[in-house]
Amino acid sequence: MITRLLVANRGEIARRVFATCRAVGVQTVAVYSDADADAPFVAEADLAVRLPGNTPAETYLRVEKILEAARRSGADAVHPGYGFLAENAEFAAAVTDAGLTWVGPPAKVIAAMGDKLAAKALLADAGVPMLPSWTDTDEVTGFPVLVKASAGGGGRGMRIVRAADDLAEAVASARREATAAFGDGTVFIERYVERGRHVEVQIFGDAHGTVAALGVRECSIQRRHQKIIEEAPGDLPPGLRERLHETAVAAGRAVDYVGAGTVEFLLAPTGEFFFLEMNTRLQVEHPVTELITPVGLDLVRMQLLVAEGAPLPEPHHYPATRGYAIEVRLCAEEPALGWRPATGTLHRFSVPGVDREFGWLQRSGLRLDSGVVAGSVVGVHYDSLLAKLIAVAPTRAEAARLLAGALSRAELHGVATNRDLLVRVLRSREFAAAEIDTGFLDRHPEVFEPLLPADQVPVTALAAALAGAAHRRATAPVLSGLPSGWRNVPAVAQVTRFVGPDGHEVEIHYRLDRAGRLADWSSNPPAEDSAERPTVVLVEATPARVVFDVDGVRRGYRVHRVGSAVFVDGPDGSASLTELPRLPLPTAEVAAGSLLAPLPGAVTRVHVQVGQRVTAGEPLLTLEAMKLEHPVLAPVDGVVAELPVPTGAQVRTGAVLAVLDDLPASHHDPEPSSPEEDPR
Repeated sequence: MITRLLVANRGEIARRVFATCRAVGVQTVAVYSDADADAPFVAEADLAVRLPGNTPAETYLRVEKILEAARRSGADAVHPGYGFLAENAEFAAAVTDAGLTWVGPPAKVIAAMGDKLAAKALLADAGVPMLPSWTDTDEVTGFPVLVKASAGGGGRGMRIVRAADDLAEAVASARREATAAFGDGTVFIERYVERGRHVEVQIFGDAHGTVAALGVRECSIQRRHQKIIEEAPGDLPPGLRERLHETAVAAGRAVDYVGAGTVEFLLAPTGEFFFLEMNTRLQVEHPVTELITPVGLDLVRMQLLVAEGAPLPEPHHYPATRGYAIEVRLCAEEPALGWRPATGTLHRFSVPGVDREFGWLQRSGLRLDSGVVAGSVVGVHYDSLLAKLIAVAPTRAEAARLLAGALSRAELHGVATNRDLLVRVLRSREFAAAEIDTGFLDRHPEVFEPLLPADQVPVTALAAALAGAAHRRATAPVLSGLPSGWRNVPAVAQVTRFVGPDGHEVEIHYRLDRAGRLADWSSNPPAEDSAERPTVVLVEATPARVVFDVDGVRRGYRVHRVGSAVFVDGPDGSASLTELPRLPLPTAEVAAGSLLAPLPGAVTRVHVQVGQRVTAGEPLLTLEAMKLEHPVLAPVDGVVAELPVPTGAQVRTGAVLAVLDDLPASHHDPEPSSPEEDPR
């Protein structure tokens, strides 16, 4: 039996596996990079071994160092988690060759399914339906198509192509991203199905020849081909669930599958479904399957039992479900800015109403599987996933409402997240009606808007200003009982300036009377689009809480200050503000036309040269961060004046990447003299 398990992974999945190990009495070993030395998963392990590496990103890919860590710690088994080496056949074989128990499918199965082209050929012979695919761009017949990485998943190395002229660059870009993520740049091309749904079947096999289907998951809400909302058992037509189960089991039996796996399908609007891939590991979204089983299923426990040689526990199939479960992936990213990864320190991470972490719930409620806690530092080296929040309830509508409510009230301070987008999707009419497919986000730009309406930002900033005043009075060494800004004779208003959530300045003017009541206030920009601003009465102001009566409705605001950063959570949404100093220090000027790095990362490509004329939207450079490519585009037409960073350079946020000069007057397109002569 397994007595000490090393998890060759990090973050949320390491904590998830450790939770089950504690429950069944197995000791745990963490391995960690220097960047993760203070991470929660390291602190929770019974033993932890540092992995040396040239960069944090490659640390968890060094097979020989992981095996050395297992030897030094006395581990007798290895769990790969997901990502990194989880679907690496050579790693699985090396673990077994070292005399350790491998908690996963056999190496030969991983190898067979890891090459998607070979997997398609193998499973087609077993009767699994396939989409047409090509490996040569000259053979492609018809568009749109999807370029896919052969050796990995998670949306990396995938590109939708709608025109033949764009195919070559899409293939080249996908190869670069696949090479960076998986060490293998092999790609292939597949027919792209418009309005398709992503559905998948959780399968489990044992060494005694049993392969079981444990249910269907719906994973159609995706960004950049990566899932962000998953649900089970899914809303499917009669009979389809059974056919999906049968096909997935047939795929598992075709390769003598052992362990946890997922067979993914594309469901066309016609009702046809096609094989996408088989993931030979535990999936990120496995909690929704666990939570709808009436028997308290723990998929990690089943992995351990099967790895020890035990048969699947009875019953092999779990057709009965209880209720509905929905999971969201909370990620450090800014959806409205092209899903730009976000970094920083999580000064506060609090989700209200959580019933349990990393475990089954006996009734409706919330489960949190998180890789971070308050104080965690989010860097650029790894995936942007922070946590998964899962709701289970009697119906899909109730689960969505419970999940959206908890997310909207969560305090997530210090790092930008996709929280607002997730809430808007869960509350949308289309999601409620199950009118979803993989193109959902492309068709619904309204979900990218922040929860906090723009006209509520000034009132929110007023709450921040008054909380700041209360903090200063509470910590004043003398006369702390006097109201902030008190004068014998009414004088000018106090002024507090913030950088608002949209990056623009918000200036708050306010005056308190002798009793500490709000006598007057205004903002620039004003609180409303109209000339009539709301009537605001101050009910309470402490350093951590401000309560207003706004036009007869009482509204409470929670305020959290960290240095100049002020985080305000109110009834309409949350805002991150930066208080500006009253007497700012001089700063270095940036040359006009400078393009600054939006995040730290590596410059992987420079597409232009100094002196080149570019048009708005043209790619200038490509940055790589959090395993994804992020193009830097020209904001306007111009001429490249400077390119201070070469290919391969590591840059920090705010570094100058390029400088554009305006086009000479002679180069500007002439204005049309009349509609008939309009060159467009």
